[in-house]
Amino acid sequence: MILRQLLLPPLHSLTPPLLHPLCATALWANGGAASRRHLSTDGPAPQPVIGQESVEVLGHSYPRDDFTNVTSGILAKVGRNLHNQSHHPLWLIKERIKAHFYSAYIGRWGNPLFSVHDNLSPVVTVEQNFDSLLIPPDHPSRKRGDNYYLNRSTMLRAHTSAHQKELVRSGLDAFLLAGDVYRRDEIDASHYPVFHQMEGVRLFSNHELFSKVQDGEDLSLFEVGGRRSPQKQETHTLEAVKLLEFDLKRTLTRLVSQLFGGDLEVRWVDCYFPFTHPSFEMEVRFQGDWMEVLGCGVMEQELLNSAGAGNKLGWAFGLGLERLAMVLYSIPDIRLFWSQDERFLKQFRVTDVQQPVCFQPLSKYPPLLNDISFWLPESRESFTENDFYELVRSIGGDLVEKVSLVDEFTHPKTGRRSQCYRITYRHMERTLTQQEVRLIHEQIERSAETELGVQGRY
Repeated sequence: MILRQLLLPPLHSLTPPLLHPLCATALWANGGAASRRHLSTDGPAPQPVIGQESVEVLGHSYPRDDFTNVTSGILAKVGRNLHNQSHHPLWLIKERIKAHFYSAYIGRWGNPLFSVHDNLSPVVTVEQNFDSLLIPPDHPSRKRGDNYYLNRSTMLRAHTSAHQKELVRSGLDAFLLAGDVYRRDEIDASHYPVFHQMEGVRLFSNHELFSKVQDGEDLSLFEVGGRRSPQKQETHTLEAVKLLEFDLKRTLTRLVSQLFGGDLEVRWVDCYFPFTHPSFEMEVRFQGDWMEVLGCGVMEQELLNSAGAGNKLGWAFGLGLERLAMVLYSIPDIRLFWSQDERFLKQFRVTDVQQPVCFQPLSKYPPLLNDISFWLPESRESFTENDFYELVRSIGGDLVEKVSLVDEFTHPKTGRRSQCYRITYRHMERTLTQQEVRLIHEQIERSAETELGVQGRY
């Protein structure tokens, strides 16, 4: 997580980034009775509409303002809920995680300890997405260039943790949450503006945490006058945090061992997330290399206090479903998750979610490369790389495999700066022609000048 990681997608970091897997997907569960009719995205969703004055999505209308930057292409993904489509690879990963928690953690009455919530609306308030998680007002993860805003107060969630506070407030002590999240980002085989996260939260009362400890009745979760250190928060006792940390790491080690199978070498790396302390990233040794799998940590007590659970301590973790699916099923390109090609989908129709699957690649169609060079606007603040990526994505869609910055130049006399990007076009299901790609590329050139204020050098 660190907010760009705190909001992370698949691959080179494992979830993508605003905060990172945990950060990105860290802390919440079911909304209980909390207005499920409003929160649920089950059932056919009304078609989104971006009008002159408002944006309509999931049956609700939101007024536009100077912060509105969501595109029709992105809104078309809202309601697809790939993680809930039976036998989709993301669904398989989600179900495997659910099955593990259902079988390994049983409540006192024989029921699963963890509840699962995977149908909460991705439309959230800025307060939910940032303030409720103690993310400071000046944190870079809030930037308009990194997120999809409906308006200044409403956005598409950048991480599933946006629901954490409301769900803890509803009285939940142990839950898993899965959902689609949205971030403006670079374009390559492991990044996509929509990806899916799953996270878990577990809260403990004084009795629950110390019940199996000798003389546990003499121990306490909290202390007065304590100081924050790398090992703990100021209000927590060291013995409570160490017990919580042990439970968290044992829980997650069991989870990844179940997912990856066999003896698995695991290591923990200290890190920073705004809503947990101490915080850790888990790495596993996979095919000879260390690979980050998830983020986790002890929940900030201020967060629990504000959610009405100030008498408890809690841990949270978060991971990216695409990241795991790409690794476990050998899926080479994140765009494939959105494919409706039967050759892709049928490979995951297994009778048992635990059944191993090794994706057999579809025919590899040749790429077409086209460069675009332009002078940047004089005001550097008026142009960001994410703006250009988003423009390319909105015009080229999933025909664009990758966008790379290949050259930068500053004029020695005028000081003007130019950039050259290489756009790789490749269809996942057929061969593209240079003629059809050229039409798309020319539209990108024209739109870059009119919408981003650049001056073409082509």
